[in-house]
Amino acid sequence: MSRPVTHLLGLDRLAAPDLAAILDEAERPDPPRVLAGQAVALLFTKPSARTRVSMEVAVGELGGQSLTLRDEEVALDGREPAEDVARVLSGYVAVIGARVHDHGQLERMAAVASVPVVNLLSDRGHPLQALADLLTLRQELGPLEGQTLAYVGDGNNVCRSLMEACALTGTTMRVASPAGYAPAPDGVTVLTDDPGEAVEGADAVYTDVWTSMGQEDEAEARRRVFAPYRVTSALMARAAPGARFLHCLPAHRGEEVAAEVIDGPTSAVWRQAENRLHAQRGMLLWLLRSAP
Repeated sequence: MSRPVTHLLGLDRLAAPDLAAILDEAERPDPPRVLAGQAVALLFTKPSARTRVSMEVAVGELGGQSLTLRDEEVALDGREPAEDVARVLSGYVAVIGARVHDHGQLERMAAVASVPVVNLLSDRGHPLQALADLLTLRQELGPLEGQTLAYVGDGNNVCRSLMEACALTGTTMRVASPAGYAPAPDGVTVLTDDPGEAVEGADAVYTDVWTSMGQEDEAEARRRVFAPYRVTSALMARAAPGARFLHCLPAHRGEEVAAEVIDGPTSAVWRQAENRLHAQRGMLLWLLRSAP
């Protein structure tokens, strides 16, 4: 009997050694061409820039072919159920990646797929972004255990994946969000409504946009609520000496972050963006080696 297929829908399903192995694979200078003669399907039901490009390049570096499918071509649960799409694609490709509005679609696809299913972003989490974030922190600051990451802003899907990642690596995470916008407590992350309290002495400070895709009708209200949560030079000054600034992009200078912070000497944002490629290549290597 074959082993169950390994999927990557969220980092909470990984063990700490698995996460460490992915990060180690991400830094391999000579990645093996384990996808030679094979293809990876990338489904996007919402727009993508970094995820699409970095995944396509990662697949190519491993010797494979990427097939990018937009929502109008597949229409999960429109033209046909997500389960049927997963069953059909399993006969063509080595891995299925999907960027969806509804995390439940990923779970339904994974339940029937005979190849790994990867969460390229959902309403519940963005695990591939968190992998790149950890890789960046490790490169910039050294071993992750004992580091402190402060997240300032909306307790969204990126924040939730970072919470899962930090819990696995022994990184202390503090989250500062306005009332009504905080992530659910996990028993590990420190939650507060005070940005200064979160950032005080932190080794890295992270933020994301105040209004994510699909929340455009809330944009004006969110600007008012989140205005005290802007990452400025004054806020960064409360972090530890040498602290790094992180942002998953796209960024809105003058809203969630001041231009002098994201474009300043403490910013590791561009290395973080490049690490999307390396982290995702490491993830694919780990997934394929875990395959039945």
